[in-house]
Amino acid sequence: MAPTRQIDVRGLSCPEPVLRVGDALRALGTGRLEVLLDPGTAHDNIVRIAERAGWRVTGHDEGDGLRVMLEK
Repeated sequence: MAPTRQIDVRGLSCPEPVLRVGDALRALGTGRLEVLLDPGTAHDNIVRIAERAGWRVTGHDEGDGLRVMLEK
């Protein structure tokens, strides 16, 4: 299994988190991407674009933010 890449988009204003994650997913193609992000609109949009592109989304609350795992 390929190593998990990680991207931290906490504290960034929309649409920057979505753009960065979208770029990372396209560059990765398949594998695992761990995303550290703030709750709210960015989370909802990242989940939406990942699922539309065929990525499986899992995640949990980290207290000071969210950790979402994207796998394909």
